[in-house]
Amino acid sequence: MRNLEEKLRNKSARVGIVGLGYVGLPLALAFSEAGFKVLGFDIQQKRVNLVNQGRSYIADVSSDRLSAIRVKKLLEATTDQSKLGEVDVICICVPTPLTKTKDPDLSYVIRESEKISQHLQPEQLVVLESTTYPGTTKEVILPILERSRLKGGSDFHLAYSPERVDPGNEKYGIRNTPKLVGGIDSQSAKLAELLYRQIAEAVVSVSCPEVAEMTKVFENVFRSVNIALVNELAQLCEKMGISVWEVIDAASTKSFGYMPFYPGPGIGGHCIPLDPYYLANKAREYDFHTRFIELAAEINEQMPRHITSRIMESLNTQGRSLNGAKVLVLGAAYKKDVEDLRESPSLRLIELLQEKGAKVSYNDPYISKIQLSEGTLTSVELTEESLSSADCVVIATDHSIYDLEQIAARAKLVFDTRGATKGLKHDNIVRLGE
Repeated sequence: MRNLEEKLRNKSARVGIVGLGYVGLPLALAFSEAGFKVLGFDIQQKRVNLVNQGRSYIADVSSDRLSAIRVKKLLEATTDQSKLGEVDVICICVPTPLTKTKDPDLSYVIRESEKISQHLQPEQLVVLESTTYPGTTKEVILPILERSRLKGGSDFHLAYSPERVDPGNEKYGIRNTPKLVGGIDSQSAKLAELLYRQIAEAVVSVSCPEVAEMTKVFENVFRSVNIALVNELAQLCEKMGISVWEVIDAASTKSFGYMPFYPGPGIGGHCIPLDPYYLANKAREYDFHTRFIELAAEINEQMPRHITSRIMESLNTQGRSLNGAKVLVLGAAYKKDVEDLRESPSLRLIELLQEKGAKVSYNDPYISKIQLSEGTLTSVELTEESLSSADCVVIATDHSIYDLEQIAARAKLVFDTRGATKGLKHDNIVRLGE
């Protein structure tokens, strides 16, 4: 341990990042900019080539920053996982999706753990960053790594440190977001804490990996439940003729005991739509049913269907059927001003509109193509003609680049799922929650 501890302190340790996606690439850059030599691993040759060319494919990482680090020879990427044995630290940042039956899919984590096991070296520190259920680090990863005949906690070190990446957030990043760490033993925790202190202003060490794993899931379930609450409130406000947006603004004037959440077409991103199911699946091992959490997930998942019905009703009031109507959807990304499509509710909304017979097109300045169950759609140019020719323009993602006043002025009908137009007085605007 003392040798690795010294390497981390003087930054001579070599850091390996497995998975160069939305979590892994920013993390690799952070360690590189802190002065560590970083080796990134990814199964996609295209990503590896782009990193080695100093060209970023993620909005939160600029090509200028990436190319500057490449010039300093502090970051290199490879698909050759035999080089896992050449690094001192391995951070696992691979996807943890759901299966079609909404069960946790740890296949990426398991596969990478098996690869690491084949090349594991004494005194290496392995850290899982991927979102998962409590128990994964000790129950899944540790036994796989110990197939190397090295003993966790004595021969090698293992910890869990959940990623807290918020794509597109210009205020909070790796540096100023506290980093959680939970080690399988005190030495693992100490080394993981020392590692992340090199790139984060605050590191919070908890008693074990299970606490860190549960904390990450809880953070996202907290958001899921509160978003479901306000999505349900929005539907009630529609029936009562009350604006949910005005209600939220009024409630936000309270200086204690309240924080605002907003309704929308559903939830997206990697974590919030998935974590309730990760926790529910684990709870079943203890004969416990997370009814409240699962209900919230169901409410959020039904929002695209609710919005489809509202669009249909809005067209009906204009004497137009959704079947055969031209619908232009603005925004495919799951949140504003990012190029992230993961679990985006816009995709489900488009599919539902198509199922009802609508002729759907979309525009997103960040996403040129989307793959749907019925084929591929290409983003159309947002012009006066594309707006005025649509029977309904749907604001699914409220990108800052959209000129809402001009959109409302040119469109026959605007359905706003985000409350982006709440300051506009046009008669052709229909909003979710009103």
